[in-house]
Amino acid sequence: MAGHSHWAGIKHRKGRADKQRSKIFSKISKEITVAAKLGSKDPSTNPRLRSAIQMARSSNMPKANIERAINKSQGNKNLNYSSIVYEGFGPEKIAIMVEVLTDNKNRTASNIRTIFQKFGGNLGESGVAAHQFKQSGVIRIDKEKITSNEILELAINGGAEDCLSNGEYHEIITKKDDFYKVKLEIEKKVKNFVSAGIEWIPTNKVLLDNEKTKSVVSFLETLENDDDVQHVYANLEINNSISEKISTW
Repeated sequence: MAGHSHWAGIKHRKGRADKQRSKIFSKISKEITVAAKLGSKDPSTNPRLRSAIQMARSSNMPKANIERAINKSQGNKNLNYSSIVYEGFGPEKIAIMVEVLTDNKNRTASNIRTIFQKFGGNLGESGVAAHQFKQSGVIRIDKEKITSNEILELAINGGAEDCLSNGEYHEIITKKDDFYKVKLEIEKKVKNFVSAGIEWIPTNKVLLDNEKTKSVVSFLETLENDDDVQHVYANLEINNSISEKISTW
């Protein structure tokens, strides 16, 4: 929708990312470690690891940090992370999907439930909110890396569903099963991405007034600040005039 954004896009904006840099590094490091542990240590043959390293580079993570995260997957055989998706409803009944990587399921479940309760939300059972989202591949690229026409051509050649250019980055949407095929096509011209992965895209978004939006954003940021949380998705529609202020809240 013109003039509006959604949470998954806003959280990648540069001003906000700069303030969250140490937290972002920690989350990307964990993703690199898990990807390396589950597959090859060679990013050329491990798509998940390659995506994580690309995001690390786009976030200006030092090379030493990346190498340390990869080595961590080899040095600790007892290191085991579980991928879990939590669902529920936050303030104003906004539908929420929370993806975590945790080495302690009980701790994480307790922390997530406490955050939902603190903001007047409800953590639900599996399936309670997922039907309000669609899983799609999403690739975001800094607009300084490639022109709108060039990225559109690559997206079409790769079989993407949509390609948008607004704000600070290009956003390419793919079918879930076509994600890596499209990503490989784009990698012919672009090596580092702002983000690239399978996301929960809301099928129907809710637009709130400024004060209610601020309350929901506070809830979303509190969730994302939990060390075990990797990604948070919400069916919140945010007016661009508000989204520009979020990094200063």
